[in-house]
Amino acid sequence: MKALLAPAPAPTHRLTAVGVLLLLVLSATAVFVAPLVMPESYFWVSNVISESAAQNVHGAWIARLGFLLFGFAVLWLSISSRSMWARGAYWFHVGFGVFMVSTAAFSHRPWVVDVPFDWFEDLLHSVTATGMGFAFAFGVLVRLLQRRRSERYKRAFDGVAILAAVLLPVSGGLWPSVGGFTQRLMFLVAYLWYGNEAMLARRLAGRERAANALQATPASGRGWR
Repeated sequence: MKALLAPAPAPTHRLTAVGVLLLLVLSATAVFVAPLVMPESYFWVSNVISESAAQNVHGAWIARLGFLLFGFAVLWLSISSRSMWARGAYWFHVGFGVFMVSTAAFSHRPWVVDVPFDWFEDLLHSVTATGMGFAFAFGVLVRLLQRRRSERYKRAFDGVAILAAVLLPVSGGLWPSVGGFTQRLMFLVAYLWYGNEAMLARRLAGRERAANALQATPASGRGWR
């Protein structure tokens, strides 16, 4: 357990926050705009995001691009945050990124009747989407356990994200008429959580640079004596 909660040694990158936030914004734009190019039978409140990226559906590339950008953003953030994330959080969020990219590669069956689809690809999509949900929930849980007690707001946000990851998919399954809305709400929570982590990585990187500069100042001063 201690090994999973211990930070893994690795540097953070200066451009992580800007790059990750840009990818997250582009991903969210693609995901939330995709319904606008769907056939008239698509209704964003009831039809899930994966159906806007379904097989043999016109305009599905937009939502798939959103999945791909989301996955790349999380992978970038995870690799850059190895020095401050617990090992368990690192691997769970890497898993989330990999599953998200895989979800872009393996598409959902279309909701339109009589449209041909590959049932095995649809099965792979279900597997990757399920794995993605578990990876996010457990990854956030490990981050929550890793945080200090004084980080009340961050811990509270972690708790909200975990509850959303558990309750929103269940509610979408119980009430399919609002399944699309609940899934989009879940994506919004995930976007905000990863965006917050990117900003946190930037602040910590800034503190590290300032600390390194202070340590280097005496050493550089000796050369002039």
